[in-house]
This record gives sequence, structure tokens and C-alpha cells, in this order.
Amino acid sequence: MAKGKKREKLEEVENENIYFAAPNKLEFVSTGCTKLDCDLGGGFCLGRVANIIGDKSTSKTSMGTEAVINFLRKYPDGAAFYRETEASYLTSYAANMGLPLNKVEFGDPDKPVVTVEDFARDLGAFVGRRLATNTPGIYILDSLDALSDEAEMDRDIGEGSYGTKKAAKMSELFRTAARKLERTRVLLIIISQVRDKLNVSFGEKTTRSGGRALDFYASQVIVLSKVKDLKRTIKGIERSYGVIIRGKIKKNKINVPGRETDMEFHYSYGVEDFLTSYNWLEQVKRLPDKFKELNYDKMTDADYYEATKEIGEEVKKVWTDIEQDFMPARKKYL
Repeated sequence: MAKGKKREKLEEVENENIYFAAPNKLEFVSTGCTKLDCDLGGGFCLGRVANIIGDKSTSKTSMGTEAVINFLRKYPDGAAFYRETEASYLTSYAANMGLPLNKVEFGDPDKPVVTVEDFARDLGAFVGRRLATNTPGIYILDSLDALSDEAEMDRDIGEGSYGTKKAAKMSELFRTAARKLERTRVLLIIISQVRDKLNVSFGEKTTRSGGRALDFYASQVIVLSKVKDLKRTIKGIERSYGVIIRGKIKKNKINVPGRETDMEFHYSYGVEDFLTSYNWLEQVKRLPDKFKELNYDKMTDADYYEATKEIGEEVKKVWTDIEQDFMPARKKYL
């Protein structure tokens, strides 16, 4: 079928029947990267569970931080909980990225979330308050791997264990929490670290802790991997100022899975959305000439912000156009 006729055929299909066109009733929070938002179907979805998985130094925590920043920008009266279980979260670094620390609840330092049971109680109370007040919320658990369970905490370190209680507790937690989350406007983001599987010669060679419950209940799963360091030399001194991170959509119940995005992440800044958009449009040979001719180094912050929004709209248009090219040309059932 000719491309023009195919496009006409697609335009006859209502948006709700196009898989990658998310239903209007869904609400989204930006990841900070326009291209990744497109791949996810609009961003992280309220009322759902998202799982960010990655090895060390793959900007997992920064992606969670950007989600909170964008949530509070969109919902100033919303509630934000950030539960950091690894005792390594730098609030000063997050503030440099733009996180309003006074609007984020980091928990009681004297009663930290250290077990799956603590997490279940804390999340339950958060969701309950959101249901009672009908207000949106975002809850970040960073990370699942650092959580223990009460049985493990009470057991002597010399006692043997198969390590299955945590997975069982996680399964119980998600069975009880999934329905409540579905009825709220709460976004739950769980950050996980990759683990190497032992004695695996084919298939996936990595996994993450917590059992398979999260695989089942998460609507969006993003796997982050480091592509390369970004370095520059100033006055004869070379320093790394960021990394290229590849985000692969492993699971997506909002949009089609399997999409990938290479993102420029700059330290103390976050995802460099303009450069990520620019590079992708250039890669697919759809970069408008007007963006090539601008002098970005001499732009004010306000002008650069507007340029980022403008190129972001171009990304959305080109992304949709490309996805439509790969849609079926006809309906299976009439």
C-alpha cells in the first residue's frame, strides 16, 4: 500500500484504537526527556507502578529525582514522598537539579524504611491519605534492593536462608496495594539494581531482587545502561561532565514496548533534553534547518528553555509520524 494511502487509512481510525495513543483520562509525569516520554506513552503514569532498573552510575536516582521535580511542577499541591534506603541520597545535589526540598517528605530519620513491612505500612498510609483527600501523589522507593524483611532482621547472621521471604512479602504487598493504586492518582516508582544471574549461558543474564511480583504489577519497566562518558577539556584539564544513558522500555502497558532512547545526562543538571532531542532528530534525518542555525551558547536561559520546548514539539510530531508508519494498514476484525 502506498504511504499516502496508508496515512489516510490510519487517520480514519479513532485515537483510542491506536495502541500508542494513550487514552485521554490518563495523567502523566514527564521523565525529563521528551523522547523517552513519547516511548512511554506520555511519561510516567499516575495510578500505576513504574520500575527503573540499572547498574551503578546509570542515573537511576537522578531519573527518580526528575520525576519528582516534574510532578511538583505539574501538581504544586500534590504530595511527594522520597524513601531512600541506601543512606546515600544527597539532597544538595538534588537541589542543584531543581528539586524543591521543602515540598518533599523524606521520612523520619529515626524510623527509616528498612524492611518490606516498613515499606508496605508507609506506602499504605500515603495512598490512604491520597484517597481521603483526592489529591495526586508520587512515591519513590530508592532502592528495593536495600530493603530487608523483619524475619531477616531478627535472624542471626550465621543462620542459613534461601532468601525467599522478601520475594513472598513483595508479592503480598503488591496484591493488596495494586487495587488501591489503581483507584488513586498516585505514581509509585521503584528503583532497582541489576544482579548477575549465576550459571546462565543464554537468555537474560541479569535480574533484580524482589521476585517476580514487580514484573507482573509494574505497568512500565525501564532498563538503563551506560553507553559512554561525556568529557571535555578546559584550560588543558580534562573532566567528565556527564554520561550517555540508554533507556530501553522492557515492559509498557501504556504504549508499545521495546523502544530505546539514548539520553545525555549532565551532572548536577539532569537529562539535557534539548541535546537529546537534537541528536535523535539528526539520527532519523528529520532535524529542521532552523535548529542547526541557532547559536545556543549565547542564548539566555529563558531562550534556551523555549528552544527546548519547541524542539520537543518537533520530536513528538516526528515520533508519532514514525510510529504510524509501522502500524498495521488494516483492521483484523470488521
